[in-house]
Amino acid sequence: MAAPLAANSVTRLWNPYKDVRQAVENAVHEQLPDSLHKLATVLRKHKPDFLSLFNNPAKNPQHRERLKKANIEGISIHGQQGLCLLSSQLVEEALVLSDMFDLNEIAALELLLAAQDQQPHMQNYAHGLVAVLLYWDGKAAIASALRSLILARRGRTWTLGLSEELVALATHFTDELMEEGLTRKVLELVESIDFNTEFEKLRRDRGLGNERHRKQVSDLIKDSRQNLAECLYVWACQSPLTKADTLLLVEHLQHTSLDGEGRLDGPSLALLMALLYCFGTSEHEHVFDHQEDSPQSQVLQHRFPVMERSYMQAIHGCLVDAQPWTVPGLQAVVRLAWSLVLRSVSQLPESAALGEFIEADEAMLDLALSGGVFLFLRESVITTEAFYQDDFYIRRVHALITDFIALMPLKVKQLRNRADEEARIMIMNVQMGSETPQGCCDLEQLMMLAGELYSKDPFGLELALDFWCPVEPLQGPGEMGSFLSIYQTRPMSKEVSLSKFVRQTGDLLPPSLYLPYLCMLRGLANGSKCAHYCFNLLKTNGTGIVESIQGMSGGIVSWEHFFHSLHAYHEHLKREVPSMETQPFRTQPAAAPKNIIPRELEGLRAVLKLTATIAQQCESARLSLYEHPQWMPLVTVLGLMQCSIPPLLKAELLNTVSAFAGTAEIAASLWQAIEMAQILETVKVPNMRQSSGIEMELNEIESRLEEYPMTRAFCGLLNALIHVCVPENLGAGLRAPGFEPYLTFIRDSVFVKFPSRAYRDPAEKWQVAELALGIFQKLLYAYEPQLEDFGHKNLGEASSASSLPGYTIMIHLLTESPMLNLCLNILEEGICLLDTFSTFPGKSSLEGALQYCLALLGLALQKEGAFMAMSQANLLVTPLELLLQAVNPQSKNPDHLINIARFVCHGFANPGLARESTKILWQVCQYPNIQSRLVGDFTQNKSIGEKMLAGFVECLEMEDMRESSTAEEECQPAALGELGTRANILNLLLCSLEHKSPNVALFLFGFELRKPASSTNLQDAGVLKFPKTCLHSIIAILSSDSDQHSTTVGIGSKLHIIELCYQVIYQLCTNPDTSGPTMRYLRTGKDFLYQQLQHLPFQSTALLFHLPEGNSVLVLNQMAWLLRTIAVEIRVASMHRQRSYLHRLLRLLLGSQVPSPSMSEALSIAPLLSQGSEPDRNSAEELDNYMLFGELKIKGHRKLVSVLEAIDFVQPFPEDLQLDILDRTQLEKVIESCEERSVHGASLCNVKKLKNIIMGEMNKLQGLGAIGHRSVLLNEVRTVLEHVLERNRSRKGLQSKLSCLEAWRQVMETVLASCPTELLQGEERQMLITDLLYHLFQKILHENVAAQLMPLASGALFTLCTHLSQFARADSPWVSAGNQCMQITSLFDPLGAVGQPAISGLAAIGADSLLLVLKNLLDFIMKTGGSYQRVRTSLYGAMLYYLQITQTPDVPDTLEAGRASMWDALTTAEDEYGRLRRENVKLINSYGPPLLEIVCRDACDGPEIGRMLALAILEQILRVDRHQQWLTYFSNSGYLPVLVESLARDDPTLQGLLIPQPPSLKSLYIYESKMAFLTCLAQSSQGASELLRVGVLTCLVHCRMFSLRPEPNPYHVQAVRESESFIPSTMERYRQLLIPALQLCSALLTSLAGQQRRAASQVMQFLVVHGDAVHAVLRCQEVNLGALQEISLLTSIMSQTALPEFLMGMDFQGNALLEIKGHLERMQRQTLGLLTKICSQEMLRKVRELDNEAQSNGLGCRDEAQLAVQQICAHLMEYCYKLMVQSSPSLQHTFCLFTPSFAEAMGQDSIRRDDAAVASVPGWKLSGLGVLMCLIREASNSFQQAYDGHRQNLQKFKGLEQLSVDEIRKLSQPLLPVGVEKLSAGHRQHAARRRLIKMVNYNAQFLALSNYTLETCLFIMWRHLQFYCVHCVPVDPYDPHPSVSSHLRPRHLQGIFVTDHGSDLQTAALSLTRVTRQDVEQLLGDAATCFTEAVQKKLQDIESNYCKVQSRYTFIQALSRRIRRLITPSCSGSA
Repeated sequence: MAAPLAANSVTRLWNPYKDVRQAVENAVHEQLPDSLHKLATVLRKHKPDFLSLFNNPAKNPQHRERLKKANIEGISIHGQQGLCLLSSQLVEEALVLSDMFDLNEIAALELLLAAQDQQPHMQNYAHGLVAVLLYWDGKAAIASALRSLILARRGRTWTLGLSEELVALATHFTDELMEEGLTRKVLELVESIDFNTEFEKLRRDRGLGNERHRKQVSDLIKDSRQNLAECLYVWACQSPLTKADTLLLVEHLQHTSLDGEGRLDGPSLALLMALLYCFGTSEHEHVFDHQEDSPQSQVLQHRFPVMERSYMQAIHGCLVDAQPWTVPGLQAVVRLAWSLVLRSVSQLPESAALGEFIEADEAMLDLALSGGVFLFLRESVITTEAFYQDDFYIRRVHALITDFIALMPLKVKQLRNRADEEARIMIMNVQMGSETPQGCCDLEQLMMLAGELYSKDPFGLELALDFWCPVEPLQGPGEMGSFLSIYQTRPMSKEVSLSKFVRQTGDLLPPSLYLPYLCMLRGLANGSKCAHYCFNLLKTNGTGIVESIQGMSGGIVSWEHFFHSLHAYHEHLKREVPSMETQPFRTQPAAAPKNIIPRELEGLRAVLKLTATIAQQCESARLSLYEHPQWMPLVTVLGLMQCSIPPLLKAELLNTVSAFAGTAEIAASLWQAIEMAQILETVKVPNMRQSSGIEMELNEIESRLEEYPMTRAFCGLLNALIHVCVPENLGAGLRAPGFEPYLTFIRDSVFVKFPSRAYRDPAEKWQVAELALGIFQKLLYAYEPQLEDFGHKNLGEASSASSLPGYTIMIHLLTESPMLNLCLNILEEGICLLDTFSTFPGKSSLEGALQYCLALLGLALQKEGAFMAMSQANLLVTPLELLLQAVNPQSKNPDHLINIARFVCHGFANPGLARESTKILWQVCQYPNIQSRLVGDFTQNKSIGEKMLAGFVECLEMEDMRESSTAEEECQPAALGELGTRANILNLLLCSLEHKSPNVALFLFGFELRKPASSTNLQDAGVLKFPKTCLHSIIAILSSDSDQHSTTVGIGSKLHIIELCYQVIYQLCTNPDTSGPTMRYLRTGKDFLYQQLQHLPFQSTALLFHLPEGNSVLVLNQMAWLLRTIAVEIRVASMHRQRSYLHRLLRLLLGSQVPSPSMSEALSIAPLLSQGSEPDRNSAEELDNYMLFGELKIKGHRKLVSVLEAIDFVQPFPEDLQLDILDRTQLEKVIESCEERSVHGASLCNVKKLKNIIMGEMNKLQGLGAIGHRSVLLNEVRTVLEHVLERNRSRKGLQSKLSCLEAWRQVMETVLASCPTELLQGEERQMLITDLLYHLFQKILHENVAAQLMPLASGALFTLCTHLSQFARADSPWVSAGNQCMQITSLFDPLGAVGQPAISGLAAIGADSLLLVLKNLLDFIMKTGGSYQRVRTSLYGAMLYYLQITQTPDVPDTLEAGRASMWDALTTAEDEYGRLRRENVKLINSYGPPLLEIVCRDACDGPEIGRMLALAILEQILRVDRHQQWLTYFSNSGYLPVLVESLARDDPTLQGLLIPQPPSLKSLYIYESKMAFLTCLAQSSQGASELLRVGVLTCLVHCRMFSLRPEPNPYHVQAVRESESFIPSTMERYRQLLIPALQLCSALLTSLAGQQRRAASQVMQFLVVHGDAVHAVLRCQEVNLGALQEISLLTSIMSQTALPEFLMGMDFQGNALLEIKGHLERMQRQTLGLLTKICSQEMLRKVRELDNEAQSNGLGCRDEAQLAVQQICAHLMEYCYKLMVQSSPSLQHTFCLFTPSFAEAMGQDSIRRDDAAVASVPGWKLSGLGVLMCLIREASNSFQQAYDGHRQNLQKFKGLEQLSVDEIRKLSQPLLPVGVEKLSAGHRQHAARRRLIKMVNYNAQFLALSNYTLETCLFIMWRHLQFYCVHCVPVDPYDPHPSVSSHLRPRHLQGIFVTDHGSDLQTAALSLTRVTRQDVEQLLGDAATCFTEAVQKKLQDIESNYCKVQSRYTFIQALSRRIRRLITPSCSGSA
């Protein structure tokens, strides 16, 4: 069937294969849920692809012609409408691709289209090159998927722990493939896919790109062949191939050839192993263990087809055939395996029918041996690169060798006899002088094969244990009495045979087998147990031969013989060189002494290698060898080092010494031994040429030979010793102690000169560099800068011999030293070699050297901060980051950082280099000046920038195998060296985002660098040529792992990477430059946050709490960063009015997730409620309360609640240390000194630093006692380190919980504060708040909750209670009754709430739910006990907001309140607010004295804010506590006196606030809180009495702060206002001190009606003592709101105190009485003088000029000032009224306060005509009655305006819904926060309602004050007019001596005050002017003129409009009539 003519943009040659591989990996390797069903679907769909493996769609001429015309006619492409015209280039490339791969033309076009889509994800290749990659990647993918499917089969070798369904599916599917000829297909493909042929084809058609592309293509081709071959290998491992398939495999191997190095390639090795597993017989002896019920023959034939006669006949015939194979050694291996099969089958009962074949086993074995089978296995099989990469390869060859030894014992013995015969012949030839035959016997090759096979054990299999059959059980530390020890005492027969082979082969060993046997022993000793057995064997072999060792013929393989021989060589060579006593080394070294022949030299090397292996693998053997008094291996070896022997032997000697350095005790003595032996000449004689030592050997011998084994061995020795310890006193007594000579040698002689030396082996060059750099890196890693390192060094002096090696290395790395320059040159040369992507000698060593170079630079950057801080000016060093920016001498450009960054491009092949490179870049990018420099270097060359970006992206998408959570598991503060490449890149991005643009992060994220970053338009990779950036990779990482958050738990490294990814996203969203583009891209392009939010919490609570500690920490940190980002997103979406998107987020975040708890869980709340409740409340009521509160849980947990539930508030900490030797106190100090702050804020102990400190102190201990206790000390040190690690884990866990809880709080606060009311309104908001409160209380009230979580939880409770209070007080019942409730739409049930009225306010919550909130708050307060005052601060704030709920909301004063009678007021039922207040008080009082004690103590002591809030709590409770329980306790417990006394203690501090620049305002705020509480206390009679008792007024009298009133400075005030400073001016601060005191005085006077005389006396004393300040206030020198409020309060106090009835009761005598009365008279005169000022037009003008812009309380400053003026007027009138009434016994004797003059009202001068009399008034004068007239006029005018305003505002309030939008905005704006413009209509309407209430109530208050002023003014005017007109007797102005006696005439105008308590009023009168008849007439005339009909009409209107509902209705009319009657006769008479 022809392929369709439509091309698909998803190519059939790549995408389906990738999908198949992904499905197989998900099911087989990842084992993801639901993967089995997907796999079955994929396999059904793509079964033809497996059947036609690697078959390309055939070419089609029709398709070719259609494709050629596609550039003219077009071609249809799936997914696009119509025909698409293709470019000619694309058509040509498709045709070339079709010809190159013999591919269908349409398929080639699809491949190119797919390449265009994938081009942004590749290394910026052309799409043709990408197509080549996709082609081979698809082949590799389908082959890999097939291999994984076969791997999952049911079989005999392994099991993957998969489900039975998956195993059955894989087995059935692959069986079907095998039936269709899979084996033949695979073998044909392996043979047909030739690497060289494919590469030549690609090269010819220009299908290859740069070196990287060539490497990728070659890897894909090799992977394809390897996977295909491994398909048969894996199949054969699980189940043998059939006869036909096996013959095909044998036929394929016949023609297999070796590679250029004589080895099998990977596919050939896999096919060989497949055939060997087909011949596998190891299971025959255990085949019946699980098949007892089946016949043996059936089982064998089923599991082992080799038992079939036809199978055996075919295979045997094929292998017996004499036709040679292409590789004879390969044929020999197969014959060996087949011979073992025959021998194994012959031991079975069913083998009788196969006798003719079985008997040929010996012949087949002989054929194999003749083909050199063991030599081939050693040279061509086990030396291949792929052999040690698969443990089953090793197992199969191991089985091959062991089966040969166990099954062919006679053949093994024959081989031994043949070897002995050949040895005898060789000895005879040597004796006769004839030529020795060359070649190795088979036994020798077998032993060499075994030695090399077991010398490497990468998987830790220890297969060599099969060769050791212990006589006694080997009991390790944990094997005493175990099954393992029992099993080892009963070895199997095979093990016995192998053990016998090892022991018998060593008996009477001929010389020719000596070296192979030692080689085999060295391989068999690889492993701790194997080395122990080998040590015992060699020890046993030497027993009893010490005495006759010279003459014995056997036992030469023993320790005795080894060390005796070495000692003999040493002694012999010492005699040969008599000058050894003075010169350790020969002056003229020779190649080898004559008596050491090459054969002996090889033997010595073999012995040394075996000794080194055993010493290195087994510590007990190492100690036994070292401590043996006769062997003394180190003494002998170091002695030989001083002899003249070849460098190779010296190198082996040094390697042997290195093997003993693994033990600390041995290493310490080794240092001294090496120093004494002068292997490196450290003690140099002056003026003498160096003639000995390793340095001379290096310069004169190894350099000439161009081989450096001794140098490499010495470097290895130093490396091993450094790893254990470096003694500080090394060389003491002979030279300056220290490591410096060795470091100088390695640095100057080895490392610096290594590039200039010649090397016979090119790989050895990089081996030398790697060893030297490894030493530098290890020394620098262990170095910590200390001040002692920098003591007493001259400027420019680098170091001394006693300097620490790390210090010296730092000096060389921080200067332009040859060492640093060489490191940078190595990096440059290395990156150039790696860029070739080719294989060369020494590549692995070069990579190691490069990694050490980068690690050195990284460590130097890490330590240079502390190093340079300590060095100060003692050293001339330069920061390394500056040296890295210097000019490169090689390229003449500053490209060192670029060279380092280029290693990132090799992250896939060399992850270690990329890791170290990114770590350096991360550290360097912490400096701002390097950011722009790096960006410039990256972008100056487009190709470099693209490579860098692609390299970083590739590293981010690659999982580094070295990524470990070591830093998390060891809980180090900042373990930079332990982080992986991806972690370093993410940290680099985070660091760069903190710097200004341009920075590296912006470059890696693809932001604009030449324009503002905020203008960037982020796109998907490839869209508008946008590159693939790190942002795409991070999103891909998070998106790929999001599905696993709720199902699986990743490893620590992966979780750490995910955490960093979330942190990067958060930083991008909060950075001002990147926030907009990033959030827009995440929101519109990926819907990223919504998708991530779906998986919160990442694990369920139960799963999360059982995670490993490190993983749970990382998961919580992930959630924390994601929650923070979501909070930002919600806030931004709210600000930009993105309602639909925000609705989706909120619906997901606040919707229900899981079912609600059961009723049993609900019942568990009953005990909680019963605590602290009253005794008569039963459990049923408690349950009802719970259900009322918990009814919102019916819908299930919200996601926001689930996140909270995922945070465990319990954090266990380790118990205290129990130590026997170490001092715990000192140890804690050391631990504290090692603590550092982690990136998350946790204080963690640096375990490495702590260990170094403790071990350093231990090493300083001396004496036998210290040595004896060393093991105990080490155990305690281990205990301490484990304890510190556990403590670090606990702190990290706690910090992660704190971080997650803080993020949760941010989301919660953002949702409640930022979301529009339309999306979260009414009942939904209330349910959310109460739900969160319920669950948060459940978490925090847990018994073992971590104390560190309490502050955050209390802060969250504060926020929730705040919003709960706002919701409860949102709408009052009065408003709801007067207005129609709006219908709202529910957020989560948009249809269910339509048409239902909104229930809001207190009724929606329910009183019982609120009481439960209060109870939990009180429980929390009680839980904190006497500590956690800062926690209680938030709880007090929450409780304050809660108590606000119970306050009756403000309602507008409609002026109708007076209509209700007293009875109505008394019989009115208690409202819900009153009931709730009563219940609150009952609940609070039920907690008794403990709660009282906590709150009262916090009110008097603790943090400032805590005291303020505690005082506020006390104030609120006192207001509602009718029984005064709290007041009684506060007073009786002594807290009230303490609080009052604190005012005096705070006086000096408060005085300090009255300077221009105060230090702090905290004391002012605390003072205000105290005074507010005391004022509240004074508002009750009992509280006021207690205050008087404790002397609060006496305390205020002694406070000097009130006397420090600053002088008013209007210019300063204006300047302060213009600057809008937060700190109030000095005058304002003074008023903040004075006004609370005046308010307290006023409250005391008001409350103490029965004790007013006593209170008034103390208040007057307060006023007199601070008289200057009082006088300054009464002078009224400035007109502003503060000054008017002061005057208002002061006049109120004066009106209650400065009265005759109080003055007469003052207990003063003599001068004190006169002084006080003088002060009071002055105050009273100033008080009455205020009338003139207040009524003056100047004062009124200044008040009207005040700014009337509405403030936060909704009223303007001018409005408040006018109200204050009205209050002053009312107080003055009240004062005048009281003075007049109290001083006037009757109407005839009226106490006149005003002169008989209306001059002020007439606008005339009010100065009296009697100038002499006026002169007698001391600086002040009484006002006339005209002042009262002016007050009446002003009050009536103001009343009318206020009344109109009240009526208008009330109308607006009632018709609020009908107001326009502009009016609503104008009304609501003053109550909104500054800068808030965008607000929902509901919010604005609510704000407008609140302001209208305030305005209405303000008008009502103003009207009441104005009315009172009018009434009082009229009354006083009437009394004065009546006195002047009726009772006053005018005097004749011309009669200076009136004759009428004073006691008969009515009194004249009297003085105001009395001078004596017993004087008569007339004698006490002041010398005022006399009233004449003319004055009276003028008075009446002016009164008639002023008190006109218009005035009366206005007063009548006022009374008719306002006073109808008052109790004094018609009072004004009565006074008006009386006044009119008094002045009317005068008017008529004058007329």
